[in-house]
Amino acid sequence: MSGKVIEFRPSAEFSVAGDGIRDVGLVFLGASLTAGLGDPKGQGWVTRVVGRTYHPDIVLTAYNLGVRGDTSGDVLDRWNTEVPRRWEGRAERRLVLSVGTDDVLGGVSLARHRLNIANILDDAASTGVSAFVVSPPPTDDNVLNDKLGVLVDAQADVCARRGVPFVDCFSPLLGHDQWQSDLATARVPHHPAQAGYGLIAWLVLHNGWHQWLGLQ
Repeated sequence: MSGKVIEFRPSAEFSVAGDGIRDVGLVFLGASLTAGLGDPKGQGWVTRVVGRTYHPDIVLTAYNLGVRGDTSGDVLDRWNTEVPRRWEGRAERRLVLSVGTDDVLGGVSLARHRLNIANILDDAASTGVSAFVVSPPPTDDNVLNDKLGVLVDAQADVCARRGVPFVDCFSPLLGHDQWQSDLATARVPHHPAQAGYGLIAWLVLHNGWHQWLGLQ
């Protein structure tokens, strides 16, 4: 048997109830960028996105499960242990996954990264959880960015194979003046400050977010 990774596409489909107020449990699972590390306002991109998601037909309970230093393997472990409790009693379960920079920094292979992401997405789909993936943004290190670009392409492919919405935050921000200026003055290496997190939030909100939530 070859060492090729086989990715399975689950058959379960996700649907949204058509009548009444929707009770949605929304989990953001990732690492330090998900946690908003380095934002002097303490919001990051997650709080900004949640703050722009109000709708009269939805009651949203959002959980930020970003842990500094986590790789996709760490996130996979927490997917099985931490996430289910947040969905207890919720009628509708949704997952936003955003991880990757620490995989590159920690030497996680691209094949292993793909498999970890695929396992989470497949498990989510097979249990009726709707998923949405946000890529890592570029950093202030050109060598690291070269590797991140390959990883983001791999994430896009994993999501495309499963029909999972994917937001590329890497390509639009690579070479972006405001993004680069924010990184240059940030206190935490490879992390933005207030303006940079605002840019990530904008990309998420304007690339299928409300459509994914059924709030068009």
